Amino acid sequence: MNVTFKPTWYRNFHRIAWLAVALALCVIVFGAFVRLSNAGLSCPDWPTCYGRAAWPTAAHEASDHVATAIRPVEVHKAWREQFHRMIAGLLGVLTLTLALLAARRRRYGVAQVIVAAVLVAVSIPLYMKGQHVAASVLAALGEAILLIAALRWNNSDLSRVAALTLAVIVFQALLGMWTVTWLLKPIVVMGHLLGGLLTFSLLLWMAWRATDLPIRLAEAVTVRKLVILGIALLGVQIALGGWTSANYAALACGNDFPTCVGQWWPKHDVREAFVLWRGIGVDYEGGILDGEARIAIQLAHRAMAMLVFVYLLGLAVKLLRTPGMLGWGTLLALLTLAQVGLGIANVKLGLPLTVAVLHNAGAVLLLFVLVSLLARLRAPEH
Repeated sequence: MNVTFKPTWYRNFHRIAWLAVALALCVIVFGAFVRLSNAGLSCPDWPTCYGRAAWPTAAHEASDHVATAIRPVEVHKAWREQFHRMIAGLLGVLTLTLALLAARRRRYGVAQVIVAAVLVAVSIPLYMKGQHVAASVLAALGEAILLIAALRWNNSDLSRVAALTLAVIVFQALLGMWTVTWLLKPIVVMGHLLGGLLTFSLLLWMAWRATDLPIRLAEAVTVRKLVILGIALLGVQIALGGWTSANYAALACGNDFPTCVGQWWPKHDVREAFVLWRGIGVDYEGGILDGEARIAIQLAHRAMAMLVFVYLLGLAVKLLRTPGMLGWGTLLALLTLAQVGLGIANVKLGLPLTVAVLHNAGAVLLLFVLVSLLARLRAPEH
């Protein structure tokens, strides 16, 4: 006789997880605001801002700091970048808490998480002192400990996903540092966006599993496969959106839609558009690609958007026809339509900041629906 034991979590684990999900959403959306308002390099040093834990409130407060040689102080932008770092740091603390709680019943589990966290923490002041090699080695060791733990553990107590999420958060911090020090390098900016959404997805999956509110469906296996494909397609589209933004190609077609610069198939340069690595030392603020390369990026983003639009609407129809899934199907359909509408509005209105930020938020909400379904859908119990 097989007996299934329900895992026992810390009584407030699910509450902490949901708080982390909400904060991750804020970090992603605010990060989009920072990037789209051209404030991504407003604090040229890391993790401080012109040597301050907060940010300078007047230009003269940072006049003697070496970072002013890289970029003059813009007080109205500096607070955005540093506040984004602060809330991202708070998210890291919540994720560390979840990892400690999940690993507390594993042999040496808490010790492994603490050692990894200490190694990463020690690497930060070393980096600030210019000891970059030593800092990188310590951070890499911390990451390795977390990844090995995630491979050894399982998800019966959510310890695997908690350790993996903490490892992703650490790598996100590194990407945030490289975003500044490598001057908005597109591959890093895109990776930072994808890392944020991966963090959000892992936290969301963990929160639903800890809450334990399964959706029982006879077709659960089939629908889960469709949802996984939907997440994969959406992930590719988000990556293309990040590449479009990082290369300042959102308005490469002007304000034309569905045509591009007055043509259905304008001249474009795919090879130049998707060179992922161009070396270090180039300032990518404002973009460096010519018009034809940017047009190629915009066309790819539009083409993939059509594919994702059709697929997600089809998935929504499938959910609408499934008993008990009317709400989820309706929500997915509405968010898909809204996301496409916001994308078109971005082009037609000339990329207004509010619409552009909402377009990023829409991607997160679509991911919320799909990951929630993936976490909750299960076959009926016999």
